[in-house]
Amino acid sequence: MRGLLTDSRPAAPIRLRLVAVLEGARRKAVAFGRRALGLDVPAADHTIAVLHRDESEVPELDRKELVQLDRIRLMGATGTVLMAISALGIGAQPVQQNPTSGVRVLGIFARAHTGSLAMCMIGAVVVVLAWLLLGRFAVGGIGGSPIHRLTRSQLDRTLLLWIIPLSVAPPLFSNDVYSYLAQSEIAARGIDPYQEGPVAGLGIDNVLTNNVPTIWRDTPAPYGPLFLWVGRGIAELTGDNIILGVWVHRVLALAGVALIVWALPRLSVRCGVAGVSALWLGAANPLVLFHLVGGVHNDALMIGLMLAGLEFALRAIEDTHPFDGRAYALLIAGAFIIALSSTIKITSIIAMGFVWMALARRWGGGWRAVVTAAAMLGAIALGTTLVISSTSGLGFGWIHTLNTASAVRSWMSLPTALGIITGFGGVLLGLGDHTTALLSITRPIAAAAAAFVTVRMLVATGTGRLHPVGALGVALGAIVLLFPVVQPWYLLWAIVPLAAWATRPVFRVPAVAFSAVVSVLQMPRGADLEVFQIVGAALATVIVGVLFIVITRNALPWRAHAGVSAPSQQPTSYGVSS
Repeated sequence: MRGLLTDSRPAAPIRLRLVAVLEGARRKAVAFGRRALGLDVPAADHTIAVLHRDESEVPELDRKELVQLDRIRLMGATGTVLMAISALGIGAQPVQQNPTSGVRVLGIFARAHTGSLAMCMIGAVVVVLAWLLLGRFAVGGIGGSPIHRLTRSQLDRTLLLWIIPLSVAPPLFSNDVYSYLAQSEIAARGIDPYQEGPVAGLGIDNVLTNNVPTIWRDTPAPYGPLFLWVGRGIAELTGDNIILGVWVHRVLALAGVALIVWALPRLSVRCGVAGVSALWLGAANPLVLFHLVGGVHNDALMIGLMLAGLEFALRAIEDTHPFDGRAYALLIAGAFIIALSSTIKITSIIAMGFVWMALARRWGGGWRAVVTAAAMLGAIALGTTLVISSTSGLGFGWIHTLNTASAVRSWMSLPTALGIITGFGGVLLGLGDHTTALLSITRPIAAAAAAFVTVRMLVATGTGRLHPVGALGVALGAIVLLFPVVQPWYLLWAIVPLAAWATRPVFRVPAVAFSAVVSVLQMPRGADLEVFQIVGAALATVIVGVLFIVITRNALPWRAHAGVSAPSQQPTSYGVSS
């Protein structure tokens, strides 16, 4: 018995050591988690913060630069006119009710596919070059600040001049507007567009069904109830008149662009960034001109409402002291508008999270402020969604169709591209095609990574390390890049809000380069083109582009000569710095 008691004595020190080890592991895990979320990262070490730098207020353009601005403005307008004319032949014209079919003069473009394609490609390149030249007077050169900057009115007039030709042209680069018309007509007939596709809802011989791309004819609507509610009204107004229906949907897209132009400079001033700089990258971007205006995409209305709601909410949070009744009115209005945007496309609801963290910080931080702000904004978002889903009569079927677009394998999506490349490698090695299985692995991992980045940005907003506008843009950038499907205009989900905050070359150079390259590479969707036609049009575009640059090398600011930008110029705070 005495031996047994003696053997049991060392157990206490062992337990103490075990407890100490577990406690040390727990502390390391907590420290790692806090560091991963950004809770214990000093502001100066926050990697995302390097994207932002306050911009300086500078004088207006001088006489020589005004002459160059007029030439750049005319250059961009010429490009959009060429694109609008070419759209008569290779735009996304309707299969039925094509207004140019059989018309002697206008119909020639549909018969000359190679010439029309070359005209469209040349026009697109001219617009992109004009946009890059306009950047000389908006943001200066790479890594520098402009010595002179064009005014807001000058940029607005330029943007309007470039938009007008595309706003009256047939759709370009996408047939999605015809899906909008068909799905809206299904809703107008009292059929659930979230259950039935165009073929089942309208019939295979219906004029609206015939214009929908084959891949989407049996697919239910992936859009929110507000968009289809408005679309149902358009369908009741226009009936089966495709041309009138397209024009009304384009009015909606133009309204979204107008909201972007209204909200973006106001948000940029909050971040210490010149409004003209933000508008140049976020609104005059060729992706906006070609895909939101020319392509008639509902993303324009989603982004516009999201930014407008964010501006109203930040007016309450940042500008109103004390937080009185007016502040609550602005906050509720902003949250309501953001919720409206999410009933067009659900992606924009992420903006509500950054309003939430900014509001919690304004209310003093701490768990009580976080929970109170979450309850208030969550009630607004939930109530808005419930009211629209119920009042529209469309219900909540849209929740089950959000993943519809994943049927497409997009080369611009990182997880999809990785899965496809790896699957193709397996085929080459004789292992079989396992692309589908690989996509089921890469896509969830990408979604988890995007969620982590979003949570990290929410924490950075709540702790005050990042402005809500910049954090929202970074989160949306992660979501877009890691999304299962990425279309060219999806890039604007991130580029537009980041244009109001991120000013460093590490962001602007890739954003500008990607916008320019994607805008030029995208093909019109109005004709079945052969390889030799694409090659011939591309060669013609290169020749015309090079000749144009050579001829105008002294008339346009192709080189950053004196007066355009100063790399060594240190910026001072523009407007209200964040």
